[in-house]
Formats: sequence, C-alpha cells, structure tokens
Amino acid sequence: MCVRIAQHYRESPARVFDAWLNPQVARLWLFATASRPMAGAIIDARAGGAFCFTERRADATLEHRGRYVEITRPQRLAFTLRSPDCAAHDTRVSVTLSLSQTGCELRLVHDGVPVEHADRMTARWIGILYGLGEVLAAGHRRNEIYC
Repeated sequence: MCVRIAQHYRESPARVFDAWLNPQVARLWLFATASRPMAGAIIDARAGGAFCFTERRADATLEHRGRYVEITRPQRLAFTLRSPDCAAHDTRVSVTLSLSQTGCELRLVHDGVPVEHADRMTARWIGILYGLGEVLAAGHRRNEIYC
C-alpha cells in the first residue's frame, strides 16, 4: 500500500530539506512526538548512508532504521525504512520539496506499507510533519539556521 501526504511550510525548500538530515534537529520531530523526542539520532547523510533513530519507552527501546537511496538537495530525499510503527520489512519513503510563493510544498510517499497499517501510518506521518513545522517555526523565531 502507498501512503501519500502533502504539507505546506513557510520556509525555503533548503531549510526544510536540511531539517531531515541534521541529527540535532531531526531527533526533535522525525519519528518523535511532542512529548517524546528521540533519545538518539545517527545520520550518515549520503546516498547509501544509514540512519538510526532510537526511541526509549518505559517498557522498551525501539529503533527506526534505514538507508538513504537518494539525496538531491533541496528537492528530493528517498530512503528505506524499517520501523516498529509499520512493518517487519523495509519500506520506502520519498520526500519531494518544491518552491511555492509562500515557502515550499512537501510531498511524502511511503511505499510498501501493509494495508492493515495504512491508516495508522497516515496519521503518524501527518503528526510527524506537523512536528517538523513546529520545530522549523521555533527555530525561525530564535533566528537559528540548521545547516
């Protein structure tokens, strides 16, 4: 099954793109929730490079892992993903960013999601991308640059 999400940000494509690959920033929103940022994030930001986000819960430590298939700054990012939220096998996520008059449009496609997880993954990605917007807005208010 394929999950598709679109989101608008009032930031440049480059700023949004860089938030995906900076471990200090990505751990605040990618696979995280508002009350639980990732305990750790390791990112080897190159095609063929790997990433691992570590989540600590009261009863378990979970990992979200994958490999970057494509990194074309600031337009496109594609990676494999193995996550306890989704499936016991690798899935593929593609993120495309395009310039808009008021910032940028992000389009996310998550392929290989088991049908029984599609609704949950759609809701999860909506929450994750909302968190990205909040992190970008907070950084913008503090005049921080993530690259």
